[in-house]
Amino acid sequence: MNIKIGDKLPSSELFFLDQNNEVKKIDILEICKNNRTIILGMPGAFTKTCSALHLPGFIKNYDLALKKGISKIICVAVNDPNVMKAWGENQNVGNKILMLGDPFLQFTKSLGAEVDKSAKGLGTRSNRYTMLVESGTIKKLEVEKETAVCVLSAAESFLNSI
Repeated sequence: MNIKIGDKLPSSELFFLDQNNEVKKIDILEICKNNRTIILGMPGAFTKTCSALHLPGFIKNYDLALKKGISKIICVAVNDPNVMKAWGENQNVGNKILMLGDPFLQFTKSLGAEVDKSAKGLGTRSNRYTMLVESGTIKKLEVEKETAVCVLSAAESFLNSI
């Protein structure tokens, strides 16, 4: 990844479905303004490690995140907003995690987090990472060397280190 601790988060539009199932765009900087936010970067919705470990870990540890002063948890994956909403419903994220799609890889590429998973039939995806952003500045960043691994970026490990 090109981005590092101390850098400002780049401005990028991400997509979600609102309560009326209408597609909405939102700038990641607007979400992360004046608060402590955790951003979960995931290769894709419904993929094995994302669905079994990364996302469920943050759902389970939501109260610990709040105790650590986290205002928002955002999950970003290289999927469209319809898929992100369906995945959030499948995982029972409720209001705990904001599910945002990065279908054009604008955010992912601005971080330098894109990885080629064409050999596995996935095309270009995001590397797996977890980052802490305070008022738009990256304060902590854990990036996995391989997308199938969720150790450094896992909820328990990350939350206990902040």
